[in-house]
Amino acid sequence: MTPARKIADVSPRAVETRKRVNLALQGGGAHGAFTWGVLDRILEDGRLEIAAISGTSAGAMNAVVLADGFNAGGADGARAKLEGFWHTMSDRSSNSPIKRAPIDVMMGYWSLDRSWGYHVMDAMTRMFSPYQLNPLNMNPLKEVLEECVDFTCVQNCTTIKLFISATNVETGRVKVFDSRLLTSDMVMASACLPHLFQAVIIDGVPYWDGGYMGNPSLFPFHTESDSADVIVVQINPIERKGVPRTPQEIQNRLNEISFNSSLLKELRAIDFVSRLIEEGKLDEARYRKERIHLIENQRALSPLGASSKLNAEWAFLTHLRDLGRETAQAWLDTHYEDIGARASVDLHAMFQGIGPQHQG
Repeated sequence: MTPARKIADVSPRAVETRKRVNLALQGGGAHGAFTWGVLDRILEDGRLEIAAISGTSAGAMNAVVLADGFNAGGADGARAKLEGFWHTMSDRSSNSPIKRAPIDVMMGYWSLDRSWGYHVMDAMTRMFSPYQLNPLNMNPLKEVLEECVDFTCVQNCTTIKLFISATNVETGRVKVFDSRLLTSDMVMASACLPHLFQAVIIDGVPYWDGGYMGNPSLFPFHTESDSADVIVVQINPIERKGVPRTPQEIQNRLNEISFNSSLLKELRAIDFVSRLIEEGKLDEARYRKERIHLIENQRALSPLGASSKLNAEWAFLTHLRDLGRETAQAWLDTHYEDIGARASVDLHAMFQGIGPQHQG
């Protein structure tokens, strides 16, 4: 276990004047522990009130765990639940053959690129489907989720609205499940990578990972939340310099592009509507201008490599958590005053190819 972290001293005045925000949490396997760290620091800080969360895959799991803990014990309860969930995930994977190679452990590398277990699994999933490799459809991740989350409590959580995205296999459209009838199957559908797991069937409809069509979905905030501030916690890099050359590099970059495409389309639409409002072509009384904010640390996350998304070692998860906490603190120090006043990301500059530009 890691040492207990110091709880922030938040004054009653700060709590009374909390700003309401929506959180958009991307999926990304073990890299979701970075999001855990961001959430942990936001909850500890106490100045932001979470109105709604939209999550996909690992982001969906962080969302339901947070809502369960918050409904039962407020911010402290949510922080404890998140830590318990990720610790249980790590414990259950301790006997997995998918581990770092000894040389990587000695060198302090988190990648699994030299792990024989990882390469055997990768080869097997390219030759056989999960229907052949796992005909009984056993999924230890679901067992952990059901052990750690009281879904009745999540369904009864009226303080924070949840929106969980999955991809309808038959139509190719995004399906957004809300917290009122949320089940473990719906969260597992959001995290169902088709080369690893059988499609999750809900009411006769097969679903795959939500990242293909909503990573995460932003549109529910517009109609279901009273806050116009959206904080996107980004895991998957939008930009990556250089040309992928190996089969693995090519596949990994394709996954990054496809898992970001739906988010970029929604952000482009938000930017378009915002500019029409600014130019007076849309009535601001009828169309809400969304204020977009971005918490990311691609400088630290990108070098980790795609294979590290399957690294569930506790040391790695806590490393990512601490990185998320530091990144969230830096963002709060710089952009807290932007909440409720202005967007802190220049979306127009982003789509001009300049990259994510923080304003202010």
